[in-house]
Amino acid sequence: MKVTAILPPFLPIEDIRKTASSILPGIEIRTDLDFAGDKSDVLIATTFTHIGREELDKFPSLKFLQIASTGYDNVDLEEVKKRNIILCNSPTSNKESVAEHVIGMALYFLKDFKFLDSEIRSGNWPLLTASRDLKGKIFGIIGMGAIGKRLAERLVVMGAGVIYYDARRLSEKSEDDLGVTYVPLDELISSADIISLHVPLTDDTRKMISRKQFEAMKQGCIFINTSRAEVVHTPDLIRALKEGRIKAGIDVYDKEPPDFSSDLFKKDNALFSPHIAGVTIESQGRFIEETVANVIRFLQGVDPINRVI
Repeated sequence: MKVTAILPPFLPIEDIRKTASSILPGIEIRTDLDFAGDKSDVLIATTFTHIGREELDKFPSLKFLQIASTGYDNVDLEEVKKRNIILCNSPTSNKESVAEHVIGMALYFLKDFKFLDSEIRSGNWPLLTASRDLKGKIFGIIGMGAIGKRLAERLVVMGAGVIYYDARRLSEKSEDDLGVTYVPLDELISSADIISLHVPLTDDTRKMISRKQFEAMKQGCIFINTSRAEVVHTPDLIRALKEGRIKAGIDVYDKEPPDFSSDLFKKDNALFSPHIAGVTIESQGRFIEETVANVIRFLQGVDPINRVI
């Protein structure tokens, strides 16, 4: 069977090609879809490549599509189903990286790093600060998948009280093992000192956080989104920041790169990163290893893991 990978050009393509070829001899690695057709049975792609009807038409023999990412909203699921193509993702490769990124964003605000850094750079020596501890804070996690669970594990060790909401509640045993408490979404929104989003983008989650939810948050709540921008109604997020109601750590945007003239970037009660929460040297290595391992399972006639379709 022939295997092709479509990867974004900013990745270390030659290093990936060398590693992948040693495990999957004959794999073709490309950085574009500028070709008429490909007879590959297996396609590896990332969220940076849209996979819809036009793209799938280039792969008439495709049987297996592996997305080297947690998210797969770049894939036209109906078109994949129609063509009887198996779709898998890699939901755990970046769980460590995203969990650490979220905690870093929370600590940035809690520890008043922006103020302290600017004071020192200005030649001042502040004796008082608004710095606060993470221990004892109520941390609300919306979406208790692989990333949400890893984040909860880290937070419980650090002494935070963790509440969560998910459309599918965990078993009582899992909740006890993690040390988390399930609450309805409205209760989480109004109770948490820090809120972090970890849900996929679906019809049910699109704009699930809008004006109503922002107005229900505690004054000064730290709101963090490393999932998908469309889960939040951005104009309402901007309004909440302008009103000084919340602080926000944002890693995802409606358009990427975003419109940097947006009012979103004019508030100093927000912290930004370029959709990179899950991107570390270590996580990219795990994505490659886990993706290739799953492709090998399929090629050997073994059921692949993390099957979406």
